[in-house]
Amino acid sequence: MSAKPNFLSRALDWIERNGNRLPDPAILFFALMLLIWIVSAVAAPIPLAEIDPRTGEPLRIQNQLTGPRLAEFLSSMVTVFINFAPLGVVLVAMLGVGVAEHSGYIHVGLRKLLHVTPQRLLTPMLIVVAIASHSAVDAGYVLVVPLGGVIFYAAGRHPLAGIAAAFAGVSGGFSANFVPSSLDPLLQSFTMTAAQILDPEIRLNPLNNYFFTSVSSLLIVGLGWFITDRIVEPRLKGIAVDGDPAELPVMEEVSARESRAFWIASCAAVLGLVGMVLWALPADSALRDDQGALSSFTSPMMKSIVPLIFLLTLLPGVVFGYLSGAFKSSKDLIQTMAKAMHGMSYYIVMAFFCALFIDAFGKSNLGALMAIKGAGYLQQLALPGGVTILGIILLTGFVNGL
Repeated sequence: MSAKPNFLSRALDWIERNGNRLPDPAILFFALMLLIWIVSAVAAPIPLAEIDPRTGEPLRIQNQLTGPRLAEFLSSMVTVFINFAPLGVVLVAMLGVGVAEHSGYIHVGLRKLLHVTPQRLLTPMLIVVAIASHSAVDAGYVLVVPLGGVIFYAAGRHPLAGIAAAFAGVSGGFSANFVPSSLDPLLQSFTMTAAQILDPEIRLNPLNNYFFTSVSSLLIVGLGWFITDRIVEPRLKGIAVDGDPAELPVMEEVSARESRAFWIASCAAVLGLVGMVLWALPADSALRDDQGALSSFTSPMMKSIVPLIFLLTLLPGVVFGYLSGAFKSSKDLIQTMAKAMHGMSYYIVMAFFCALFIDAFGKSNLGALMAIKGAGYLQQLALPGGVTILGIILLTGFVNGL
C-alpha cells in the first residue's frame, strides 16, 4: 500500500495541476490587457488620496476604454511593439549567439570542458556548464541535459542523476549566470520599463542585475551539487536503467579539426576582447561619457552591451564555422542567423502582447497606484529588510512556478 502524500507533495501537485490550466502566456498578457481596460474604466471616476510622485498632484486612474484612448491604442500599436525594449536586445544579441551555437562552437566548447573535468567535480561542473548554456538558444535543453545523462553513465553513475543535475542548472538557474549575456540587458529592459511607471526619466545600467545573477549562480551550483550527490543519486540506487545499456548514446569525441577550429576561434574572441579593452582604457576613449566614466547610464560602452555581445559571439562563431567546415559559403552563415531567429519566433509573438499589456498598465496609472499602495503597506508592516526581500522572492518563485 502506497504511503499517503505529505503536505508538501499535495501542495506541489496542486500548483502543477492549476499551473497547467493557465492559458498560453501570450493569451494571458492579452487577457490582462483587457482586464486593465475594464478596471481602469471602473476606477477612473473614483477620487484618490494618493499623490503621484511624478507630478506631485493627486493620482488619477486614466480610463482606457474611451474613444480617444482606443484610437491612440490602434494608432500607436506598431510603435509600442517596436519600442518594446526586451524585443530588440534579445533579437540583436541572438543573431551573434545563433552563429556561435549553430556553427558548433558552443557545443564543442561544452564537450571539451566536460571531457577534462575530474570525476569528483563532475556534478558542479555539469551545473556550471548548464548555467553558462543560457548564452545560447537551444544548447541547454538540446545538448546539456541529455549530455548530463551520458557523462554520468560513462563515469559509472546513474544517468538520471546527471539529467536531473543538468536540468536543474538549465531551468532552475535560468536567470543566474556568471557570464554577461543577452539576459543582462533583457533583465535591465524589464526592470527599467517597470521603474518608468513611477519615473519616466529613470535610466538603468544594462549590467545592473549582473552582481545578483552572478552570485545567484554560485548558490545554484552549491545547492545543485548537494541535492544531486546527497539526495537524488542515493534515491536512484537499485533503479535499473531502462533499455540495453549498450544502446545508450555516447558523448561524441571532438575531432582534431574541430579542436583546432575551436582554439583558433577562441583566440579570435580573446583578441576581440583585448581590442575592446584597449579601446576603452584611454581617459578620452570614445566609449566613455563626458565625465570619463565607462559604467554610467549615458556612456557609449553601456549603451553598446548588446552590440558587443553580438560581435563577440559572432566573431568566434564565424571563425569556427569556416575552419571546421560547417560553413561552406556566406549563405551558410546567414542561414545560421535565420535559424536563430526561427527559434525566437514564439518570443516575438509573446513580446507583442506583453508590450501592449505593459503600455496599457502604465498609461492607466494602475501600475503607479499599486506601487504606491504596496509601498505604503510594506511600511506599515515595518518588517526587517531581509524578511521583505525573502517574501518577494517567494512570491516571485510561486508565480514563476505557475
